[in-house]
Amino acid sequence: MQILPALPSRPMALVACALALASMFLWRHPAYRHGAWWVAFAAWTAFHGQRAMEARWPVDREGQDILVEGRVMDLPRRRGADVVFVFRPDTQQTSGLRLRGDIRVTWFRTKLVSPRACEHWRLTLRLRRPRGGVNPGGADSERSALQRNTIAVGYVRDSPGNARLATPTCVDGWRETLAERFDRAIGARDARMLKALAIGDTRGLDATDWDIARATGTSHLIAISGFHVGVAAGGGIVLARWLYLLFPLIASRVPRQLAEALAGLSVAGAYGVLAGLGLPTVRSLLMAFAIVLAGVARRRGRGFHLLALAALAMLAVDPLAMLSAGFWLSFAGVAFLMLCVSGGVGNWRSRVLVTLRAQAAMSIALLPLSLWFFGSASLVAFPANLVAAPVVSFVVVPLALLGCLLSPWPWLATVPWKLAALAMTGMTWPLAAMAQWPGARWAVADGGVLPVVLATLGAAWLFVPRGVPLRVYGCLLFLPLAMPRHSDPPPGGFRAWVLDVGQGLAVLVRTHGHTLVYDAGPAYPGGDAGQAVVLPSVTALGIAPVDALVVSHGDNDHAGGAAAVATRYPDAARWSGEPGRLPFAAQPCDPPRHWRWDGVDFRFVDTGVRDATKSNERSCVLLVEGAAGRLLLTGDIGVRSERQMARDDLRSPLPTVTTVAHHGSRHSSDTGWLATTRPVIAVASAGWRNRFGHPHPDVVARHEAVGVQWRVTASSGAVAIDFPADAPPSILREWRAPKDRYWRE
Repeated sequence: MQILPALPSRPMALVACALALASMFLWRHPAYRHGAWWVAFAAWTAFHGQRAMEARWPVDREGQDILVEGRVMDLPRRRGADVVFVFRPDTQQTSGLRLRGDIRVTWFRTKLVSPRACEHWRLTLRLRRPRGGVNPGGADSERSALQRNTIAVGYVRDSPGNARLATPTCVDGWRETLAERFDRAIGARDARMLKALAIGDTRGLDATDWDIARATGTSHLIAISGFHVGVAAGGGIVLARWLYLLFPLIASRVPRQLAEALAGLSVAGAYGVLAGLGLPTVRSLLMAFAIVLAGVARRRGRGFHLLALAALAMLAVDPLAMLSAGFWLSFAGVAFLMLCVSGGVGNWRSRVLVTLRAQAAMSIALLPLSLWFFGSASLVAFPANLVAAPVVSFVVVPLALLGCLLSPWPWLATVPWKLAALAMTGMTWPLAAMAQWPGARWAVADGGVLPVVLATLGAAWLFVPRGVPLRVYGCLLFLPLAMPRHSDPPPGGFRAWVLDVGQGLAVLVRTHGHTLVYDAGPAYPGGDAGQAVVLPSVTALGIAPVDALVVSHGDNDHAGGAAAVATRYPDAARWSGEPGRLPFAAQPCDPPRHWRWDGVDFRFVDTGVRDATKSNERSCVLLVEGAAGRLLLTGDIGVRSERQMARDDLRSPLPTVTTVAHHGSRHSSDTGWLATTRPVIAVASAGWRNRFGHPHPDVVARHEAVGVQWRVTASSGAVAIDFPADAPPSILREWRAPKDRYWRE
C-alpha cells in the first residue's frame, strides 16, 4: 500500500477490510485465511493513510491567518530567539474548523513569552500543508509528516489574541521539569546526554554529538533503545525480589514469578512514558507485555511469536508506523538477534562469545537497512558498541534513572547524576577517535531495493546457527550493495541536477570522471542544505568525490550549505564571486578562467559589472559546454549583468539550458537575454509559496512565449538534465513527476 501513487477512498477501504475479516469465518482454509489477513491489513492501512491525507490543512487556505486553540505537545525547542514546538489543536475550534492532527509551529523572536510543555494556548497561526524538497538520496519530510500525523506547519503571527489559557499537568510537563533539574544540578553541557538517555530529551545535543553517534553506529543508544527498557524492567524485577526476601509471607498470596513480571513491566512502562514512548520503547513494552500475558495465561511464548505479536499490535493501532525507519530497524534488529544468536547459558567464556556474536550480528545485519534509510552506515559500529553499550546500559542509564527518583531532593540526585556524567565523558573521547577511523562514514550509491534485500539475506546467511552449509558465501550477497551499477556520461557529454533546496540554488554537474558543485543552498536553524541535500545527493548518485566547488556569491540562499561541502571534500578547488564572505578560503572567479574535463569546457563568463555594489550582481556565471549542448549557471545576476553579457558572444549553435537568474525575479531574464541565449530548457530554483513570489508570472510568460521547456523545483522537485555527446539536451527525470507516492503533493 505504501508504494502506491494514490489510495482508495476511506469507505472503500473500510468495506474491503470488513469483507476480508468476515470471509475468514466462511472459508477456514489456512492459506485463504492468511490471504484474507493480508487484504484486511492492506485495507486498514489504506484507510489510515487516506484519513491522514484528508486531515491535512486545506490547500485553498494556505497563507491565511487563523486563530487556533490547542495544547503544546512534547518538549519545545529553543533555537536562538525562536521556539519550535508541536501544537495539538482542539478538535472543535471556535472558527468551526475540525482539526485532527498536530501542527509544527515556529514562534519567531519570542523572548518575553515562551511556551512550555502541556500548556493550553490560543494562537494566531499562518499555516501551510507539510511540504519538503524531493531529491536523490534526500530525506522525505512529507512521508515523515504523514507518519507523525502532522497536518500543517506554520508560524505564530503577532496578535493581541495570542494568550496562554491554562497550564495543566501532564507527562511532558514532568519531563521538562526533570530536564531543568538536570541542568541546575550538573550544568546543561554535562547533562545533555543524560537527559537524552533518561527522559528522551535530545534538545541539548549539538551537531557534533549526532555526527559522532552516526559515525560510530551508536545513535540507537542515544535514542532510548529497547535494551534500556530491559534494564529498567530488570530493576523492577530486582525490587520485587528484594520485597519477597524481606516479606516472604507475600509468596503465599501472590506467586513470586508473577509479581516480578508485573513489577518489571510496571517499571519499564513508567520509564517508557517518561522517555516519550519512542518506537523502540513501544516495541519493547509490547514484547514485555506479551511475555507477561503468556506467563499469566500459563503459556510458553516463543521469541518470534512474541515479536510478531508486538508488531501486530503496533500496526493495528498505527499502520503508518511502517513508514518510519525506526520500525524496520527496531524489529529487524531483534529478529536478527533471535535468528542468529543462541546459547550463552554456559560458562563465562561462552557468554562472552555469544555477546560478541550478537553485537557482530547487529552491526552487520543492520548495515543494508541503514544505507537504505540514511544513505550511509558505520563500519566501526562493532568496536564502538563494544565500548559504549555496556557503559551506557549498565552504568549511565541506571545512575541517571536513580537520580530521577531522587530528584525531589537535589542534593541526593546530584551524586548519581555526576557519576553518570563522568562515565559518559570518559566514553566520549574513544568514540570521537573512532569517528575518524576509515569506514566510519561508509556510503554507496543508491542501487534500489533489490541490493538491500540481497544484502539482508546475506547477513542472515552469515549468522545462522552452525550446520547450514557455505555460510561464508553470504558475503557475496553484499556485492550488489557495495558496488551498485551506475553509468557516467561519455567523454564530451555531461549531466546536471538542479536540486530542490527551497528558496535557494544548488546544482551538480558530472562529466565522465569529474564532479562540480555550483552553490549549495541555504543554511537554516538546525542545519543547512549542504549537509541535508547536496552531500546525500552526491552519494546517492554515485558521483563522489567533488572536484570543484563554485559559490556564486555570499548570500545565504546560495552559500549557506557550502561549508559542509568544503569540509567533506577539502581537496576540491573553490571559486566564488565573493570569497571574502565565505567561512573558508576560495579564489575569485575572475574571467577568463577556464578548464577542460573529459572533453567538456568550463568557463567563467565576464558579466561586465565587477564594480557592482549589489551582492547579486557579483555572482559567478559559469558556462559548461559539451559536444552537443551547453549549460549556463547564472546565480543571482540581475538585468544589468544580463544586458552586459548580451553584448558578448553568448550566441552559439549549440542548444542551451539555463538556470533562471535570481530564482525568477521580475527584473531578470528579459527578452534581450532570452534572444541572446535562446534556451531550450530553463529551470527556476525557488521555494514553494515563497514570500518573494518567485518565479514572477512575467518571467514565466517571457520564457513560455519563446517555447522554452519551463521547470520550477518547487513543483518538479530535483530536475536531472542529460547533455549527451551526440544529441540535444533533454530532461531525464523530475523527482516529483510523475507522482509516485500518495503522500506527495
